Formats: sequence, structure tokens, C-alpha cells
Amino acid sequence: MRINRTAAAAAVLAMAGALIAAGPAQAANAPKGDGAKAVCKRLPKTQERVDKALNRLNGDATVDGSVARLQQRVDNAHKAGHAEIEKYLNDRLTFRRSLLPTLQTRKADLAQVADWCAKNAPAAGK
Repeated sequence: MRINRTAAAAAVLAMAGALIAAGPAQAANAPKGDGAKAVCKRLPKTQERVDKALNRLNGDATVDGSVARLQQRVDNAHKAGHAEIEKYLNDRLTFRRSLLPTLQTRKADLAQVADWCAKNAPAAGK
């Protein structure tokens, strides 16, 4: 029994030492800048993704994922008397409508970032 307790104590001390030694190494991996170079590099794809989402949400009832299509489904559920389905779809519709202002704000922000990237060109400099 004495050997097992000694071995367990040694293992606990070794693990504690490893954890203490790993602490400063994690702090050394902290970001050194704001990531401007990476943001500017990914900007065209990010803008494309936001534009695609806005086009889909603003589409008519024939476009999968559009607000109009989901509204039509809510109306159909209401006409059919499916209250539970109507409530579920209506909750999804509320969320989907809340995405529009967020994506529009993001699109405006990305336009400002594109201007900044064009002026400062961090991808070419550092």
C-alpha cells in the first residue's frame, strides 16, 4: 500500500508541474496584433457570403431560405389549422427577419473595412 501512495503522490506532483510549466507557454501564444492582414485577405469572400445571404433572405417566395417563402409557409399552416406548426415556423420567421438588419450592418461595416484595406494595404506591407 505504501508504494501505491508514493507513486500516486509522485504522479500528482508531476502533473502539477506540467500544468504550471504549460501556463506561460499559453500566454506566449496570445495575439500580437489585430489581424488586419488576415481580415483584408478574407474580405472578398466575406463580402460575397454576406451578399449571398442578403439576396437569399430578400428573395421572393420561390427562393429557398427567403423571408417571403417562410411567410408563405406560416400562412399555409394558419389556413390549414396547424397551430403548432404555425408557431414553430413563426418563431423561425422572427429569427430570420432579425438577421436582415444584422447582415445589412455587417455589409456596411465590410465596405468601410474594404476602404481601409485599400488605403493601408496591410497584406502587402507586413
